[in-house]
Amino acid sequence: MVRHINAATLWGLPQWSQAPARFTDQLTSLMKRDVCAIQHPRPEMVPAGLMHIVGQARIDTRNDAADIAVQHKQAGYQATTLHVGTGLEPDSEIDHLIGSVIEASTKYNYPLFVETHRATVTQDIRRTIDMIGRFPSIRFNADLSHWYTGHEMTYGDLAHKFDVMAPVFERVRYMHGRIGTACCAQVRLDGAADDRLFVDHFREMWRRCAAGFLGTAEHGEVLPFAPELLPYSLKMLNGEMHFYYARTFLGDEGEVEESDRWQQAGILWDIAEACAVSAGLPLGSNKNLSAN
Repeated sequence: MVRHINAATLWGLPQWSQAPARFTDQLTSLMKRDVCAIQHPRPEMVPAGLMHIVGQARIDTRNDAADIAVQHKQAGYQATTLHVGTGLEPDSEIDHLIGSVIEASTKYNYPLFVETHRATVTQDIRRTIDMIGRFPSIRFNADLSHWYTGHEMTYGDLAHKFDVMAPVFERVRYMHGRIGTACCAQVRLDGAADDRLFVDHFREMWRRCAAGFLGTAEHGEVLPFAPELLPYSLKMLNGEMHFYYARTFLGDEGEVEESDRWQQAGILWDIAEACAVSAGLPLGSNKNLSAN
């Protein structure tokens, strides 16, 4: 397991954040914490040669995957995670979209990982597992908060659900770090030793991801874990973009995020790495491992 970070974790941090103020200083600090890659939608913002870059994109048509594979590989990305479709497609159209992803990844020798995400073709666990039956070579970016919250997974036999999800865990090749409850997809953690039940549920899912990866990965593969903690909103030149992921409380200056996402990212790495060690998966560093 190696440390990555999603750029959104750094967007709109509060003034009281422990993070350095300048983006380049943030990257330097992250490298000292053994972060070897950043997932960023605009690679030109990352100083050349400073850190590996991972892409993210959407697949809406059957031609998108090939275009993205070519463009992102030429741009120097190490891999790309994908939101595929809307989740409203019939199985026949899902097959065309997923088939195009696998074909493009193979043809251009470029890693494309389908993300488990709400409002995409993987929003439903059952349909995703059925998809694996038709496309066993599919590989995933596991953002399991979408399923934990979206499916209200604690309603019913959770251990059985984890067992049913084994084919997904075995195919995880990238991980987005976020922990949520049955009602909120992103919540503040009380340190790496946080012993609340929902945190333990994520520990078990992440342990299974690490074990599944260890049992199926090819020689030389690494499993990146990238905290992706989105802000509540982000002020931009043309207005304000609202994400509504980070929970807020009312402060003197209006909506104030409940936590420092920079600090929370460190907690997520610590939890995920403990899960990896528990599963027998070694930990890597940016000193001796690439980002792909």
